[in-house]
Amino acid sequence: MPLLLTVVTTTLLAGLAMPLGAVIARFEKFQSEWFEQEFRHMVTAFGGGALLSAVALVLVPEGIANLAPLFACAWLVVGGLCFMGLDIFLNKINTPASQLAAMLSDFIPESIALGAAFATGNNHAYLLAALIALQNLPEGFSAYLELNSSHVYKTSKIIIIFLLMALLGPVAAVIGFLWLAESPQIIAAVMLFASGGILYAIFQDVAPQVKLEKHWAPPMGAVFGFVLGMLGLMLTTQ
Repeated sequence: MPLLLTVVTTTLLAGLAMPLGAVIARFEKFQSEWFEQEFRHMVTAFGGGALLSAVALVLVPEGIANLAPLFACAWLVVGGLCFMGLDIFLNKINTPASQLAAMLSDFIPESIALGAAFATGNNHAYLLAALIALQNLPEGFSAYLELNSSHVYKTSKIIIIFLLMALLGPVAAVIGFLWLAESPQIIAAVMLFASGGILYAIFQDVAPQVKLEKHWAPPMGAVFGFVLGMLGLMLTTQ
């Protein structure tokens, strides 16, 4: 398979985890309300763990390898500030799509980085693709619930929107593959920018939704999500 086709296919599959998460949320019904709450919080925590593993194991290590410490720190902080600004803006306009915007705003820079990783022969490219899929699944799940609860969009329309969003990943990956592979410092900046935004999102949106009073299982979702990323790194570096 030509490498460009591999980039497009891999990124598309990672993006399709978003509508898959929405479909799971659409049909997810439990007889026990207690178990339903537990399950939803664990899915959210799993997404947080996967996001954290993407930052700690791939994005930050790859980013700091090609930038001076001061610039690396600056890009990470800028990413966090930009995501904070987006969060404030979405809150002011009172949109029901904050989870949707957050999902898209980290999917695009990660896809650019993924395309560049394939172009440079980075052996972590498939790991990054897997981590993107792992985080998109629970993000799609949570974003669907948020949009559906607002009663602004019909169920079918939400899933169609998610499918269209998945197509943006290959576009971003091709840009990274064709035009940014020879610019490792730009790719490093993109990775660290995404890392700052993801870290902001974890502690602003994901972590506060995980805790349930007198329930201790949901936070283990974060542990499982991180362990999967760690296992992937260990398998690819042996």
